[in-house]
Amino acid sequence: MRDGRGSTQATGGMPRLDYHQTPFLIIWETTQACDLACRHCRASARPDSDPRELTTQEGESLLRQAGAMGVPIFILSGGDPLKRKDLFHLIRFGADRGLRMATVPAATPLLTEEVVKRLKDSGLSQMALSLDFPEAALHDGFRGVPGAFEKTMQAAEWAHKCDLPLQINTTLWSESIPHLPRMVDLVRRLDIVFWEVFFLVPTGRGAALQGLTPQACEELFEVLYTVQKSANFLVKVTEAPHYRRYVAQREMAAQGATDGGSCRPPAELPEQLTRTEGPGGSIGLAQSGVNAGNGFLFVSHRGEVFPSGFLPLSAGTLRKQRLDWIYRYSPLFRALRSPEQLKGVCGVCQFNTMCGGSRSRAHALTGDFMASDPWCGFRPGRRERLAAGA
Repeated sequence: MRDGRGSTQATGGMPRLDYHQTPFLIIWETTQACDLACRHCRASARPDSDPRELTTQEGESLLRQAGAMGVPIFILSGGDPLKRKDLFHLIRFGADRGLRMATVPAATPLLTEEVVKRLKDSGLSQMALSLDFPEAALHDGFRGVPGAFEKTMQAAEWAHKCDLPLQINTTLWSESIPHLPRMVDLVRRLDIVFWEVFFLVPTGRGAALQGLTPQACEELFEVLYTVQKSANFLVKVTEAPHYRRYVAQREMAAQGATDGGSCRPPAELPEQLTRTEGPGGSIGLAQSGVNAGNGFLFVSHRGEVFPSGFLPLSAGTLRKQRLDWIYRYSPLFRALRSPEQLKGVCGVCQFNTMCGGSRSRAHALTGDFMASDPWCGFRPGRRERLAAGA
């Protein structure tokens, strides 16, 4: 059933959206203030708040506009969102307008058991915590503050104590690869609903880190695919949409397709990637792949609207334009929803509608947000290149 806001009702409680009209997910960088000094931080966050942050009233307007568009999920991010004194009010304001609210607090002394309970009582649907390495010394070194690992472990216990669904976010880059098997063991023990695995985009402080090779990505995909097949939580892969291509190929091979490199992809991916409700009433997965500007947008602490926090190309500002107009009609967002405009291998790949490559990484490494994703080594079969006129 269409609800008049660019969506139809799907099973599992999450809408099936028309991404040309409505994003599945909005992240608002409520502040860039943070007491951590993470080595990969795209915002190069610092302890003090920017006086030009969106005000409480402007934040309410943003949440109101998102609710009117029919956006299912809204994440209050940072910096550290706990640096905003109005965080609990904003959560309640969004929840009262039908948004499933989530947040990602930093593991600092501001995060306490009382705060976690207040987050839940304010209407928060899910809390995410960052955990990048399976031991304190490595994780604290990556996050730049001693004690971050221990605080994260405590916060996970507090979330379970008040029945707040928990997500763990993990960054993958060259130095974290050897530790991934132990990370898998750790997240399996944490009783989570989602594990979000972020493939590094070299921007902000992250530009100084060594990235991954296409071959390394494929090997990591195998690990994540195996985990998803057996875990009681859902795996979400961020800034590596070619994981969807990998899963499609694996599933086609399992169904007896011997030419998985060149046959057409299935209309939908397997149930474990498209399920709209995870364990414990979690915040949900999209019905189809989300990419920068295509089912997703990012609002900066000053109200600028970007296709992604890792794609620093502004399409407008909430202080001058409406959110729905920017998302639906700005040339930047419209281009990102046009896979036929992609260049290079991505432009002729039979999986480009399902995948599309990381537009953020393409921009960071080539300067062209429509170029091929440099971390994808897949090459379309000859038949597809000929059909595309290549």
